Amino acid sequence: MKQFLACLILAAVAAGPASAGEVLDRVMKTKTLTMSSDPAYPPQSFLNDQNEMDGFDIDVGREIARRLGAELKVITPAWEIITAGNWGGRWDISVGSMTPTKARAQVLDFPAVYYYTPASFAVHKDSNASGSGDLDGKTIGVCGGCTYEAYLKKELVIDAEGAPPFTYDVEAGEIRSYETDTNAFDDLRIGDGKRLDAVLSALPTIEEAIKNGYPMKVVGDPAFYEPLAVALDKGDPAFAAKIKEIVEAMHADGTLTKLSEKWYGVDLTKVR
Repeated sequence: MKQFLACLILAAVAAGPASAGEVLDRVMKTKTLTMSSDPAYPPQSFLNDQNEMDGFDIDVGREIARRLGAELKVITPAWEIITAGNWGGRWDISVGSMTPTKARAQVLDFPAVYYYTPASFAVHKDSNASGSGDLDGKTIGVCGGCTYEAYLKKELVIDAEGAPPFTYDVEAGEIRSYETDTNAFDDLRIGDGKRLDAVLSALPTIEEAIKNGYPMKVVGDPAFYEPLAVALDKGDPAFAAKIKEIVEAMHADGTLTKLSEKWYGVDLTKVR
């Protein structure tokens, strides 16, 4: 599997970035917007009971496509491949709750932030931990290559406009990386300290897992708040400008607020 992923990454790099106007022209010509997403990241994106992609990010992507006069097509490459950039035209856009960090901005464009979410720690319901201070020296699970892993490594840089400041309050004993957050939840649900002592993930994702029967509880205040942006491959400023225009209009007319309230029960489109 690692060799296969490495080959995909090398192929993407070899393909190079998009040419100016190329992506926008393709979307307008084919009337199809291809979006990368995660099939196991509820309530942002997941396969529903009809085996169809659903969730907040999917609804946002579908509305962006509609305003482009296109149909939405969703594919599910690994997160590490999405964040590596140089997509080579295999997909056009990522509406995947991605934090626009300076490192990622070297290979991706972030035309618009569409919502903000708190990153929180969760433990097994049988854990005695009552705050983040109880997690020092513990084994903590996170999604590989994401901001939660960077936070635990004390390497997180969130330099998007409006991002609240944060401090590093937990010294993990061991950081275990997973392909998705839900894989980490699966290891935590086995029992307190069996494989993991805690996980760090988006609060809405944790709450959705708890609602679906995962024996977890949130501890402490959010570690940080992250602005989450639409991501594009570099090289098509016309496409970036169009997406920025659409997302700003979705903020202004209340569409994003309605979608946030639909999936989260609260408006996460503004910093609280």
